[in-house]
Amino acid sequence: MAPIPGSGLAKGLAVTLRTMTKKTVTEQYPDAQPDLPPRTRGVIGLFEENCTVCMLCARECPDWCIYIDSHKETVPAAAPGGRERSRNVLDRFAIDFSLCMYCGICIEVCPFDALFWSPEFEYAETDIRDLTHERDKLREWMWTVPAPPALDPGAEEPKEIVTARKTAEKLAAAARAERAPSDDPQGEES
Repeated sequence: MAPIPGSGLAKGLAVTLRTMTKKTVTEQYPDAQPDLPPRTRGVIGLFEENCTVCMLCARECPDWCIYIDSHKETVPAAAPGGRERSRNVLDRFAIDFSLCMYCGICIEVCPFDALFWSPEFEYAETDIRDLTHERDKLREWMWTVPAPPALDPGAEEPKEIVTARKTAEKLAAAARAERAPSDDPQGEES
């Protein structure tokens, strides 16, 4: 049987009409922000107060895209007769996102929780040289880091919290026991 002339065109138009009448599922990105999963890897945020300039993040980075500069300052003795201490002060912390492969090794090896994943993903630049972001920009991204997920309600409470609670209860009971005799209106026992 020979095909009817124009049947292919009719089928194509039917598909087009069916598609035009369906609701679209495409989100118009600039107007509607996407709902990102909780563990989205956007950019790396820096919590500068926790950084001790240990350089672990820069040494472990497989791409060598983290640049850190620091200097030492002398801290006076805390008590008379004590000795002065020295500490590292962060001068520069920069990440070149044109080199970064978003592996997260720097975040994992940071012993002081100074680096975090931020879900921010809108940091495009017109020049590749502008993708090296300094610590002020990394600090801005730190405030977009979501709070950690809540603990599982069925999980056991951490031992540290249990111990701290028991100690606090003992101290409160001892304080109540000390106050109880002094609350006696007669003042002395007979």
